[in-house]
Amino acid sequence: MAEQEQRFGEFVVVRRHGGEEPTGVVELVLDRPKAMNAVSTEMARSIGAACAALAADPGARVVVLTSTHERAFCVGADLKERNSLSDAELVRQRPTTRGAYGGVLELPMPTIAAVHGFALGGGFELALACDVIVADETAVVGLPEVSVGVIPGGGGTQLLPRRVGAARAAELIFTARRVEAAEAVSLGLVDEVVAAGGDRERALELAGRMAANSPVGLRAAKRALRLGHGMDLAAGLEIEDAAWRTVAFSGDRAEGVAAFNEKRKPNWPGE
Repeated sequence: MAEQEQRFGEFVVVRRHGGEEPTGVVELVLDRPKAMNAVSTEMARSIGAACAALAADPGARVVVLTSTHERAFCVGADLKERNSLSDAELVRQRPTTRGAYGGVLELPMPTIAAVHGFALGGGFELALACDVIVADETAVVGLPEVSVGVIPGGGGTQLLPRRVGAARAAELIFTARRVEAAEAVSLGLVDEVVAAGGDRERALELAGRMAANSPVGLRAAKRALRLGHGMDLAAGLEIEDAAWRTVAFSGDRAEGVAAFNEKRKPNWPGE
């Protein structure tokens, strides 16, 4: 399958699958292998920029977050850089790091993290910002920030309890422990475990299945899921109704119904 690549800075690549016939599947690739994808200020800035470009790209239907390092998805913040920063520099850096994690979290299309090896601290928070996490058998995940005197600051204290419940999240964050793949899937920290080396392939397979559906429908469904989470049922149903109204009169809805009746594959207009 032909691919098109665009680099954002030195450490982030956006890879569009399908070439002249794009599939709508896009990889957001963490590419700082010499540092096991530790998130430096420059890398955070690049992640944020790549996410901003993807959010504005109507051709991006599903995003898969992957890594070029064989033994790590991402080991979290660049603590070597962090150690060199003054208090004032750390304060100035904060909006940039928040922009990276928030950029992934706020992508309007479905997102899948393909995790292998270490996904720790900010690395696991990047995965938690995705809708689905596929891990391979080598995956080790965790939020160990309190062991170095900080807290999960890339969304971990809010995203983890939404996945596994408040008490389980507290235990994991307060102990700073690392969790291997088999336990991680049993606890709901990841959604699926595949054979070693198979995380990217499986994530891309899932992305392809998702991307075959209406891009308008996918984004509206994600919006309803995200906004409705934590709401009482009545408020959630109003959010769902508002999302339904954005698709009910769309070109995608008309095409979907026509394709079903004509027993053919839809050609989604994406609007």
